[in-house]
Amino acid sequence: MNSKKTFVLLVIVIALCGAFMKNLFASKPVAVPSSLYDIHMKSLDGKDVDFSQYKGKKLLIVNTASKCGKTPQYADLQKLHEQYGNKVTVLGFPANNFLWQEPGTNADIAEFCERNYGVTFQMFEKISVKGGDQAPVYAWLQSRTGEKPDWNFAKFLVNEDASKVEFFKSSVEPLDSKITSELK
Repeated sequence: MNSKKTFVLLVIVIALCGAFMKNLFASKPVAVPSSLYDIHMKSLDGKDVDFSQYKGKKLLIVNTASKCGKTPQYADLQKLHEQYGNKVTVLGFPANNFLWQEPGTNADIAEFCERNYGVTFQMFEKISVKGGDQAPVYAWLQSRTGEKPDWNFAKFLVNEDASKVEFFKSSVEPLDSKITSELK
């Protein structure tokens, strides 16, 4: 076979592989709940959590990970929970979407959070925050803001009736004035 035919054949194979890979990893549409308060999810200990209990409360929703450079943000999330718990409810969602930095089981995550950071705010079972298996709460948040987590510890601040949602990149610390000024 001459080099021109070999080159053409190689280009065709690469194009077919690219099309296959694109379809393999393409995000499938995720059903978006019509209301935040229609969502039910499992806590880290496997209990059903009905989001209707959060009506009338501000929420800080955070995707977390145990093996990330930003993992120390758990400490400030706990401080925020303790200092502003009467003004905002912190909800933590472990996710393994960014460089596999949340590899543990739900039991591993619960033990890690308690042992290392004394976490007492509501933590949920491990989920996906983006892609074809995106959890309903993150599909709802993305539909309201056009944003999805840029990394572990991205934050969404939801007002009391879920009519306003603000997105904060993972680089914004939990006690940053951008967040705490919204809690007064």
